[in-house]
Amino acid sequence: MSVPSLPFPHTGVAAATTGHRQVLIPYAAMTGVDWQHQGQPLKLPQLDAVLARLAAADTLSGDEDDLSPPHERMAALWRGWADLAATRNISLPWAALAAASRPDCAQGGTAGGSWAFMSPSHWTAGADQIRMDNPADLQLDETDSRALLALLSPWFAEDGFHLHYERPDRWLVHGPALQALQSAALDRVLLRDVRHWQPDAGQNRTLQRLHSEVQMLLYTHAFNDRRAERRQLPVNAFWLYGAGALPASRAPVASPNPEVWGQLRAPALTGSHDSWLQAWVDLDAGPMADLLRHLHSGGTATLALCGERSARSFTTAPRSLGQRIQGIFKPQRFGSFREAL
Repeated sequence: MSVPSLPFPHTGVAAATTGHRQVLIPYAAMTGVDWQHQGQPLKLPQLDAVLARLAAADTLSGDEDDLSPPHERMAALWRGWADLAATRNISLPWAALAAASRPDCAQGGTAGGSWAFMSPSHWTAGADQIRMDNPADLQLDETDSRALLALLSPWFAEDGFHLHYERPDRWLVHGPALQALQSAALDRVLLRDVRHWQPDAGQNRTLQRLHSEVQMLLYTHAFNDRRAERRQLPVNAFWLYGAGALPASRAPVASPNPEVWGQLRAPALTGSHDSWLQAWVDLDAGPMADLLRHLHSGGTATLALCGERSARSFTTAPRSLGQRIQGIFKPQRFGSFREAL
């Protein structure tokens, strides 16, 4: 199953085997998962061998209720946003970063300032929850997405929010009110009860009204009628995330586009535990084995393992004789800290 892409700039598994590699693995651990794979304890020998050659670096602690998941906080730290990454339970300004690279977002005097991502979505109301369904299931194409944006733009403009097209499943929103908006990342809300993640009433009053207006507008609109004829889900909601303005001062960016090994993310978000365990086996046998060869050949690397609560990174660094001896007799292993992630 596909899920929306991550909000920060990144690449996939690197083809190059020289130089320094900066690798981030979201959902390296899942809360409450049974670490049994095909009836046996999951073994990741390549990962353990990589960890044995690296030194502990950064730790970002948190819990499942933080607005930004650990992999986004680690990506923020690597981008030079150390203060933001260290602060728990805040929205990270990924939308402002995306807008800064788009000339069309500077039109009308909107360069800089506060931004958010906006994803059209479908919410399912049940007896005891209001669930955000997977936005990827809407299958919005560019034509439909632009038509929907043109339909909604006047409603948002009345409250000072200006919509900009980015791609079919995600738009950019500009407005001063977004500076103070603390909104949960899409990864936190996907396939979950949105009521738990709604911003507080002070921030949310205008957005609640806009959401009600959007629901009423689209309920009987021809846009959704056409989607029903094609047996597609109606659009009846939206989610704002990645909100805020870029920090005024930040450290130099060591790696603006880290490698993100995202194979664990979709099964983790959709609760497919067996698929998640198999994805770990495949990662260990493939990309992780390649990373180990990179280290053996004299290359350097930083590896971040991120769970649902916390993240830890490890990097190539000079080690004392005592540390090297300890690494031989008591090597660093994933199993010793995975439950803390």
